[in-house]
Amino acid sequence: MSKPLNNGPFGMYRLATAVVNVIQRALFRVEFIGRENVPMDGSILVCSNHQSNWDPVLLACAIPKQRPLRFFAKKELFSVPVLKHILKRAGQIPVSRGEGDRQALRVVLQKLKEDEVISIFPEGTRSKDGTLGKAQAGVGFFAMRSEAHILPIAIIGKYKFRAKLRVIIGKPIDLSELKARKASAQEASDLIMNTIADLYLKHSLTK
Repeated sequence: MSKPLNNGPFGMYRLATAVVNVIQRALFRVEFIGRENVPMDGSILVCSNHQSNWDPVLLACAIPKQRPLRFFAKKELFSVPVLKHILKRAGQIPVSRGEGDRQALRVVLQKLKEDEVISIFPEGTRSKDGTLGKAQAGVGFFAMRSEAHILPIAIIGKYKFRAKLRVIIGKPIDLSELKARKASAQEASDLIMNTIADLYLKHSLTK
């Protein structure tokens, strides 16, 4: 069962989500599609394309508050006064960019065992032109080594004032066949990214 949201580690997360939800409503016109696909029990690996620093805001607003998201944050940010306390109280995960951070890997796998929700961008970095890139092996590593639901999400549109954006939440991806034949992490990553691309294409063509 998912853990109840209280005033513990995710109290700050709940407050921050309420604030950014008000901000995104004022800045953009966001349509959330497929919220019914979010599992309310068990761990979730939230996988989305990445084009802007606003992406985590929309993801946090898309997922029910009963399933608070953990994001990766640059380790350097945890050295900034005040901000480090906010990040820690919001349950965010410090990671060293550009190198293998074994501690972060252990933390993520442990949190998934504890039925928590982790957000990860398969591409590993933001797209400069909005096009979808190739997935890194990292997301496949977590997917293949955990029992988490793999939730694909496509964020569609440009972050311009009062622009229309769509956040498409797909159905969880079934990796049982890949796990049965012990497929590589990269193959799992490719499947996840292809699913996101399919959602992006399908909903980009509809009005």
